[in-house]
Amino acid sequence: MTAPDRFAAARAVADALLFEGYVLYPYRASAQKNQVRWQFGVLVPPAYARRDGGERSSMRTECIVDPGPAPTVAVRVRCLQVQRRSVEAPTPDGGFAPVGALDVDGTRHVGWDEAVEQAVDLEPAPLLPAAGRRTTVRFAADEDVEVLWSAGGAVAGRLVRRREAVEAELRVRAGRADGPGDLVKVVVEVENTTGWDDPGARRDDAVLRSAVAVHTMLAVDDGTFVSVLDPPDGAAAAVAGCASDGTFPVLVGQDDDVVLSSPIILYDHPLVAVESPGDLYDATEIDEILALRVLTLTDEEKAEARSTDPRAAAIVDRCDDMSPEAWERLHGTVRPVGGDEDPDPPPWWDPGADAAVDPGADTITVAGVEVGAGSHVRLRPSRRADAHDLFLAGCAATVAGIFRDVDGNDHVAVTVDDDPATEALAWQGRYLYFHPDEVEPLSDAEASP
Repeated sequence: MTAPDRFAAARAVADALLFEGYVLYPYRASAQKNQVRWQFGVLVPPAYARRDGGERSSMRTECIVDPGPAPTVAVRVRCLQVQRRSVEAPTPDGGFAPVGALDVDGTRHVGWDEAVEQAVDLEPAPLLPAAGRRTTVRFAADEDVEVLWSAGGAVAGRLVRRREAVEAELRVRAGRADGPGDLVKVVVEVENTTGWDDPGARRDDAVLRSAVAVHTMLAVDDGTFVSVLDPPDGAAAAVAGCASDGTFPVLVGQDDDVVLSSPIILYDHPLVAVESPGDLYDATEIDEILALRVLTLTDEEKAEARSTDPRAAAIVDRCDDMSPEAWERLHGTVRPVGGDEDPDPPPWWDPGADAAVDPGADTITVAGVEVGAGSHVRLRPSRRADAHDLFLAGCAATVAGIFRDVDGNDHVAVTVDDDPATEALAWQGRYLYFHPDEVEPLSDAEASP
């Protein structure tokens, strides 16, 4: 009997991360958007990282375990190894020469960088007493030749796929966390150690020796992970002592025994929407809008997309063949507040019908100060702040209203004082929302420039 995969709960989300940005709309190799690829979780050779301050050769995950008597942790690191596909045409002397594109019986073949999935599993090891281990990994170089035959049986060309060797080191260590209690800090480091150095190399050359879309999964037995986004009071000091670099760990699954640490910021317990019929790879695009745009491609553009990559071909085919029911699901889904199992979920707030709520007139008390529309505050994002919120830390803002959600939680709607778009955004009713403990009341004098 095969043991269950501890990381099954994380797999769907991890797969989406692995290929995020792999090929962008309009899914053609010639499209400008697809000239600069591999944007997430790229660990380049160390010599290249030293020359280019915008690249990194390592990443580090730090997370907290609330242990039982004998905790163990398993680690899986996944990434892509880039594989360059070139097209070659026959030459009069019986050899082959590289070409930009080659048409064979109506099918166009073009050069493209593909990717091979790689994964490294570290078996469960004890966390107590303090533990550490180091593993060297090598993804081998390889070359594969695919002959292209014409309908008449003649050799029409060939596709050559080449991979360069990539070497990496995985380091796992654990020890007592900061703060009270018996919490344990687990650290996983992934470093590209490929000994390649070419001062004149371009990024495309470095990527061939890189680990791409690197992400780490951890599973603990006899223990649970602590959220680093919303830690309980007893774990606040331990989480404050964590310093992940280049990656963001979040809880996955229902039992808090698995962590997914990725180069893309997520919230705890992320899920792939059930309405999504398949991957689109195009960063944060909305599925429905992107699928509709695929339908606007001409037959020639779709043909080029299909020749670019099998994953691009699958997107075009799926959008062409999508059923009316699938389109309807993409258009939007309303889920009851109490969950599907709630036979009588509470109604959504209707601002037109609920006269007891007036965001423009309602106030709340923050740090002993009454705050409402027109109040001046300074933004102190915390809680589960995303990257955009963190950029606004310390900025002065003006309160536009106090809003209450269906769960009874208050939110402070603000406009940023120094934002040149504030007037246009306020006219459209577009505000930024913060929890009351994420704003600091300012006096009129403090708010003055």
